[in-house]
Amino acid sequence: MKNFLVACAALCLLMSASAQSLAPPVIAARSWLVMDASSGQLLAAHEPDLRIEPASLTKLMTAYLAFSAVRDKRLDLQQTVNVSVNAWKVDGDSSKMFIEPSSPVRIQDLLYGLIVQSGNDAAVALAEAVAGSEAAFVEQMNRSALALGLKHTHFANPHGLPHPENYATARDLSVLANRLITDFPELYKIYSTKSFTYNKIAQPNRNRLLWLDPTVDGVKTGHTQAAGYCLIASAKRANGAHGERRMLSVVLGTSSDSVRAQESQKLLNWGFQNFDTHKVYAKGQVVLTPTVWKSSINEIKLGFNHDVYITVPQGSRPKITTQIERTDPLVAPIARNAPTGTLKLLADDQVINSVPLLALESAPSATIVGRTIDTVRLLLPH
Repeated sequence: MKNFLVACAALCLLMSASAQSLAPPVIAARSWLVMDASSGQLLAAHEPDLRIEPASLTKLMTAYLAFSAVRDKRLDLQQTVNVSVNAWKVDGDSSKMFIEPSSPVRIQDLLYGLIVQSGNDAAVALAEAVAGSEAAFVEQMNRSALALGLKHTHFANPHGLPHPENYATARDLSVLANRLITDFPELYKIYSTKSFTYNKIAQPNRNRLLWLDPTVDGVKTGHTQAAGYCLIASAKRANGAHGERRMLSVVLGTSSDSVRAQESQKLLNWGFQNFDTHKVYAKGQVVLTPTVWKSSINEIKLGFNHDVYITVPQGSRPKITTQIERTDPLVAPIARNAPTGTLKLLADDQVINSVPLLALESAPSATIVGRTIDTVRLLLPH
């Protein structure tokens, strides 16, 4: 939270020195935000930590765990599973894939039913396939929420039908959606599918922006009476010499299907039109090679497991610099991708964002003799 406030304050300082058009649009929603997904920076927000009922946005976590099971080969896309009566009978007549207990269904079809048709029955069937039971799956959902840093989110079911213990925030949902996109780029492509037919019943994707904006490729709609109409939308557009970049919006609690699409489009356009994103470091690029102690290697390569970007107001041309705060001394064993410090990204000497600095390789422990020698050396003044 502190890092977010610092980043917002710094962005505000940059924005105040830029054109007045950088003021975000007026958005008719209870809670909303827009972020540059490439850099992970929030560009504007209103009540991003307001607790809301996530409705079918809950299915993002269901998909995340199902995608994880496919990646880890615990499930196969072509594998068929039996449909339980529990999955078949789930409430929500307007959000069903229409699977039946008498007909085994492929995991791939369940994923399309979950994502495109927003099937509550598909959500339960996938939960049972992944974890053995709906209750066990919900436990996995909440463990994953903690692991992903979703501090104000709790799940009570895999589909999002109303429950007092099912809640989230716009900020948490943006983090979850961004991780879904970055961790599973191939499976994420399902979210751009405009319609899906199962059991001879064709249903369209409820995300209107897939038809209105060719750069939009997801993500998910949600609606209940208490939640209102919600949409997490994402688009990928050209970023000059830096290739492409992705913008992500979260709009919660609007009055209609058309309004959630309209307000999401406003935020995506505003983000793309008013901000530039610059690559600072490439994935795998060696940033530092400091000494590592008590290890069989003398130095360790540090960097990032993804491209690192900074987003600044368009036309502001700030002086972009970096600061690295390292955890010293670095003592083995150190696992690959272990955090070893923090990179701070600055624009005109204002901290805009911070990114964990990672070990690009492992540093195994030295022999007992080597560890003993380094223990003594660490006690000596440097």
